[in-house]
Amino acid sequence: MTDPGRRRSLRRRRPPRDEAATMSLVGHLRELRNHLVKALLAVAAGTIVGFLWYDHGLLTFFTEPYCALPGELRLQGDGECRLVVLDVFGGVLLRLKIGLLAGVVLSSPFWLYQLWAFITPGLKRNEKRYGIGFVAASTTLFALGAVMAYITLTKGLELLLSLAGDEVAFQLTAPDYLGFVISLLVAFGLSFELPLIAVGLNLVGILSHEALSGARRWIYFLTIVFAAFITPTQDPFTMLAMAVPMCVLFELAIQVARVVDKRRAKREAAEGLAGLDDDEASPSIEAASPLDTTPSSIDEPAHLQR
Repeated sequence: MTDPGRRRSLRRRRPPRDEAATMSLVGHLRELRNHLVKALLAVAAGTIVGFLWYDHGLLTFFTEPYCALPGELRLQGDGECRLVVLDVFGGVLLRLKIGLLAGVVLSSPFWLYQLWAFITPGLKRNEKRYGIGFVAASTTLFALGAVMAYITLTKGLELLLSLAGDEVAFQLTAPDYLGFVISLLVAFGLSFELPLIAVGLNLVGILSHEALSGARRWIYFLTIVFAAFITPTQDPFTMLAMAVPMCVLFELAIQVARVVDKRRAKREAAEGLAGLDDDEASPSIEAASPLDTTPSSIDEPAHLQR
């Protein structure tokens, strides 16, 4: 007969259940809705800040690469640097687009936190640690790519516009120029994320350092080809400005994979798992004692515990 006090103590020692793990589908959708609303409110607040910041340096920040071009490339009647708007509502839409872009960037820490708060209950402790590192690294690499694109924007524009000849001057429209700038920033930012994907595949054991090191020449060649196709300007200067940092980042990814594989090999050797095939049982499983199939008194039905 089982002691009732023992059974109550066993129930008391049972760890509390995670509410997120037992949440229903409707509960998950409600939680997602709450996080989305908070993220959208943060973006809206940032957009308002960007809308007010428009006349106090934000527009100058976007037009500075264009205004830095030589005067003979720009067709201006009064010698000033201005973009052209061809419709009545073009100015309002331009201000809203720049304000929205600034709002997304300014509020990114908050809406990234909301995304992380929704995902993190379903992750294990080591997955949370890796996730935080990857979010920080991806944000840093995207910002680095955007900065590199902004630095090379003036040279790329000058090279492209000068190809038309000395008899041609340009007067760009504001929507076209803004779309060009945004596409270049996004292309550089996303391209700088590719080496991080290689590191992630190595951490989960899909891509080894040996495979990366053996394909180093192909990686560099395909990086240059990728940069030639992905850059909106299609000029050699911008292509090299993207390809060279990406090759450096890929080399760093290869070295990180080397360190990770060495640590993984040491850990497997310490656990006696080194050199095992995928279909071979580990020593810990072979040495495990057989399961005790004797039923416990706790598992017996209530009418038998007498």
